[in-house]
Amino acid sequence: QGKLDVQLLGRGYAWLDTGTMDSLVEAATFVQTVEQRQGIKISAPEEIAYKYGWISKEKLLESAERYGKSPYGMHLKNVANDKLLY
Repeated sequence: QGKLDVQLLGRGYAWLDTGTMDSLVEAATFVQTVEQRQGIKISAPEEIAYKYGWISKEKLLESAERYGKSPYGMHLKNVANDKLLY
């Protein structure tokens, strides 16, 4: 169609170019730093699916069990049990 669609990213969004190995490492470091300093997860697919009703609480807990007692598994359990502080 030859049309361009533009979406302006508001505050709280970051565009991370990962086209090279160096930029991929920079992006990973950025995500790690934000998660550690802010105490939040960035783009946890199971959390997003649960939030939008694409998976049930039971499926979320099944995913959490697969990750065991890892920080990610504990995060998913906290999401399922409404124990997030943000």
